[in-house]
Amino acid sequence: MTKIKYFVLAAAAVVALTGCGTPAGNAPANNAAAPNTNANTAKPTAAAPTKDAIMALEKSGWEAWKNKDAKVFEDLLSAKYVGFGPTGRMDKAAAIKSTTDAKCDVKSFSWSDEQMTPIGNDVAVLTFKAAQDYTCNGKKGTPETWSASIYVREGDKWKNVMYVESPVVDPKAPPAKPAAPAKKIDFPAKPTEMKPDAMTDTMMAVENKGWEAWKARDAKGEEGVMAKEFMYFSGMGRADRAAAIKLWSEPKCTGLDYKFAEPMAVSLTSDVAFVTYKADVKGTCDGKPVPPSVWV
Repeated sequence: MTKIKYFVLAAAAVVALTGCGTPAGNAPANNAAAPNTNANTAKPTAAAPTKDAIMALEKSGWEAWKNKDAKVFEDLLSAKYVGFGPTGRMDKAAAIKSTTDAKCDVKSFSWSDEQMTPIGNDVAVLTFKAAQDYTCNGKKGTPETWSASIYVREGDKWKNVMYVESPVVDPKAPPAKPAAPAKKIDFPAKPTEMKPDAMTDTMMAVENKGWEAWKARDAKGEEGVMAKEFMYFSGMGRADRAAAIKLWSEPKCTGLDYKFAEPMAVSLTSDVAFVTYKADVKGTCDGKPVPPSVWV
């Protein structure tokens, strides 16, 4: 999809809003309608997405990145699109500009370990490992990434509403030296930040409980905020619920603390949304410093 280099990305998550009420403005269309007595006039339920269909869309985005084809992105990206770049969160216009204006030479790319997870019939999350050979501004690009794309059905089309990636990490490798600060890119105006709203507040309250449990090394607390189908996604690949709980509770950590900034929730359907935010983090785990600043 849109190939933006995410220098501070931690993970992407989609959350089903169970027990949180229906987000404002997204009530079912027939909520106040009279009962339909003619079954033949009822709108058929849309079929769930197929992996092949979503992968074909994803490939079209990668080909557009290779060819600097803004027209493909205009059609492929949702108006709700959210991405991240060196300057932080970006909207659709900024993402297209950063992708098509970059002086990149893409020689090849390939994928492996593709997995598509439907969330209802109208949202799909595609995760995969990407190998790529490219240079930008004369510098060699990241050779391997773990990538994730979120797609939402809008009318009769599927649109990409988020793309994120992290460089592949070998957990046994010594910590890499901090990278030099990225050169600031002149993006269009930042997307309008949502004012605090009930959905964002509700989702961030859950996030806060999870981070508090991480800070306290409380496995039970972490388990309490995770759905059974929970998946954590990072430069080390996919981790299911059990693996994530182990990852966030077993290492010996000291001085842990965190602070959230710029939370923003995006509603995709009447019962599916995602939230993004910046976390400034302190502390060490197993003698290694935790990443100090991440977008989640």
